[in-house]
Amino acid sequence: MTDFIYTLLSAALINNFVLQQPLGVDSLPQANALARHRLHALGIATCWLMLASSVISYLILEYVLSPLNLTYLRLFVYLPVIVLLIAPSLTGLSTLFPRLDFSGLWPLLLGNAGIAGVLLIGLATERGFGHLIALSLGAGLGFWLVLSLLDDLMQRVRSEDIPQAFRGMPIQLIGTGLMGLAFLGFNGLIKA
Repeated sequence: MTDFIYTLLSAALINNFVLQQPLGVDSLPQANALARHRLHALGIATCWLMLASSVISYLILEYVLSPLNLTYLRLFVYLPVIVLLIAPSLTGLSTLFPRLDFSGLWPLLLGNAGIAGVLLIGLATERGFGHLIALSLGAGLGFWLVLSLLDDLMQRVRSEDIPQAFRGMPIQLIGTGLMGLAFLGFNGLIKA
């Protein structure tokens, strides 16, 4: 149980997939244009998609590919699993959370390399199903946390008077870099 909690905290805070390993960064610029409730919808959808695709891919790897000695085909299985889970996930989440708007998130989820990165890293370590669940859940929660923090940063930047040369993407990159340095402070949090 402690390994599960350590892995969850590590993936969410210490080794954040967005700030420490640049996975999922590709959807951040488009996410800043979203309203606050749509941003939370994207965070929930990404977290769920990471978790669901990890579980299904693990089951396919363990019970279909490994017994047939076809583990070299795992990339050709993982990516279609992710793509095929997007539409049912968005439909299911929209019925589960009717106040959030999940429509139009398809391109952001499809282009999010963090989902495939978590899947590849989690299944490559071969540390078991519990570790994979903790890693994918922690990575999804960490992605959602970074989305929320970046949205707060951009709201503060819009209301402040900053030089013209730093507006837009430069201040966003500076803020993301400083956030990554702040997350490095969590490195001493867990001593195994």
